[in-house]
Amino acid sequence: MSEFHYNPHISVDCVIFGFDDEKINILLIKRKQEGENVYALPGDLVQKGEDLDVAATRVLYELTGMENLYLEQFKTFGSPDRTSDPVDVEWIKSVREHPEARVITVAYNSLVKTEDFDYRPSSFAEEVLWHPIEKPQKLGFDHNEIANTGWAMLREKIKREPIIAFSLLPEKFTLRQLQTLYEAIVGQELDKRNFRKRMLRNRFLVPMNEKETGVSHKPAQFYRFDDAIYKEEFAKDQWFLF
Repeated sequence: MSEFHYNPHISVDCVIFGFDDEKINILLIKRKQEGENVYALPGDLVQKGEDLDVAATRVLYELTGMENLYLEQFKTFGSPDRTSDPVDVEWIKSVREHPEARVITVAYNSLVKTEDFDYRPSSFAEEVLWHPIEKPQKLGFDHNEIANTGWAMLREKIKREPIIAFSLLPEKFTLRQLQTLYEAIVGQELDKRNFRKRMLRNRFLVPMNEKETGVSHKPAQFYRFDDAIYKEEFAKDQWFLF
């Protein structure tokens, strides 16, 4: 890593969450570090003169091969101790020209369907994987704090802007699929009757004249998300808290 091209004090970290039709996962990389199995968020230093948003897109692609994601900046992390763990220090010395430099990182997050993106490890990433958020994993640096903060903020945003959650569903979906998604987001089982009553109050959830076929259980009705109605209600400050 050339000193000429990179700012040794500023980095970006990408917190990418993915829904796989059953659960929410977080995208991790395994660092190339002899004798260690350290997992971390995709992140790296910003180039000198580089826009932060551009840097986040570049770093994510260089480490994972993932591209064309919407990345939203959500917080800056700058604790003086964020790179003090001995294992992290050892790795920094192997890849940075200024391992002693204090690094402030700007974090970005995104929520996607895992099936929509291919990935491959590159640069100092030995492996790229989707890890279930329900199974805690120790991460390098302060990445556990960054990931937890990113998920908490994203969950709160989904409560106010359900369009984020609906973007993870097929064009036509059942209430069962919708409930599975929301249970994955809130991290707990929801009462079926109450869930349906609350969701069906929203006009943007439109019933279709179509049901499931080829299923062993009672065929469920399909619904669709009406973007125009959603925008109309949203413009009236109708918040759809769940």
